[in-house]
Amino acid sequence: MKAGSTRVEKDSMGEMAVPESALYGASTQRAVLNFPISGQRFPRPFIRALGLIKWAAAQANADLGLLDSHRSAFIVQAAEEVVEGKLDDHFPLDIFQTGSGTSTNTNANEVIANRSCQLAGKPIGAKDPVHPNDHVNMGQSSNDVIPSAIHVSAAEQLQDCIDPALEKLRGALEAKGKEFWEIIKIGRTHLMDATPVRLGQEFGGYARQVFYARDRVKRAVDVLSELPLGGTAVGTGLNRHLEFPGKVMRHLEQRTGIKFREAENHFEAQGAKDGVVEASGHLKTIAVSLFKIANDIRWLGSGPRCGIGEIRLPSTQPGSSIMPGKVNPVLCEALMMVCAQVIGNDACVTWSGANGNFELNVMMPVMAHNLLESIRLLGNACDAFTEKCVIGIEANEERCRELVELSMAMVTSLAPKIGYDRAAEIAKESAKTGKTVREICLEKKVLPPDELERALDPMAMTEPGGEGSAGG
Repeated sequence: MKAGSTRVEKDSMGEMAVPESALYGASTQRAVLNFPISGQRFPRPFIRALGLIKWAAAQANADLGLLDSHRSAFIVQAAEEVVEGKLDDHFPLDIFQTGSGTSTNTNANEVIANRSCQLAGKPIGAKDPVHPNDHVNMGQSSNDVIPSAIHVSAAEQLQDCIDPALEKLRGALEAKGKEFWEIIKIGRTHLMDATPVRLGQEFGGYARQVFYARDRVKRAVDVLSELPLGGTAVGTGLNRHLEFPGKVMRHLEQRTGIKFREAENHFEAQGAKDGVVEASGHLKTIAVSLFKIANDIRWLGSGPRCGIGEIRLPSTQPGSSIMPGKVNPVLCEALMMVCAQVIGNDACVTWSGANGNFELNVMMPVMAHNLLESIRLLGNACDAFTEKCVIGIEANEERCRELVELSMAMVTSLAPKIGYDRAAEIAKESAKTGKTVREICLEKKVLPPDELERALDPMAMTEPGGEGSAGG
């Protein structure tokens, strides 16, 4: 929008100068002046959801005979432009504003009403044939629209952004699990050598974590599918038709493919934000899983010569401005930082959710911002991590074999045959002398060679009931 000329619009508080080309009106302009705080606006998915709700509400009110076909057609067309992002420049408000998001609901009402007036050939601000409150906001309140927009936008993004990214990551990790199945490496507990595992078992474990992450996404979508819309100001449903919520839900399902449903109890749905807190909690759990995976992969590839070095990560960019040839696990680090941000976002959502007072939560805009940011960051980071790191991981088979043979933990399979105390002595001697467990056992003839070979077979140690049948 061009700066400079203004027009005068009125709201319930009086006259206000508004930028000439702005589709919003006096109330939005007051909020622009009142909240010059962060410069952060509601993200595109939230504005899309707001447009969808206004679109569906106009359709529902027309279905019910409350809104004539002339006005509803204009509102539907204008709301569709909000959905498509064509009017994003006319949503200027800061995230840090009135805690109910009333300013942003009013912003949507004014933009859609003024765009409707334009479509009807009337001047901006005419409020004829479409009024922002009487027509665009019919049967609604900021107090049920804004929480519903949080649910709709987050559910859509969970379904369309993060779930496909997690499925790609799960598939890539599962493929690596199969590729690395025959490679035996040393296991680690407490960061110390433990009994052998298959490299494929480790990656299979990571794939399963991501499988459960997708299940958590589905649970988050389900809890967000219950919408507060229809409760109006305090949950009583004042000033809306009895059939309004059900019709809106059907229109929303038509557009999103998500089976939205009316809240079982509007006082719970508007006074509390437990569903948003639960969805954010699922994202936090997913972040914890992904942090573990990225951190493990980072450590497994450490070195390449003076670290663990059991896998090789793809070289994506130079790792140092002073050390030539150094390559760092940058994709792992990026994902780990995203996970840290998501965990922090969840803390904000949790505290905000706790601040529901009587019939309304008054920290909804910041909840929307943090929830949607978590979804966006996790989806983008998973895509990059999968494409630029996981798919290109290679096993360092020689290093895996070397570390297995050097490990004192190899003695574990001998304990059932020669006793725990004697096995411990061999382990200590291995640590003291640098000799392998196998070398010491051969020197001391603790078992016949063929029996020793079976007992120290690392492949057998990776299966339940392997040689020795040692307990945990």
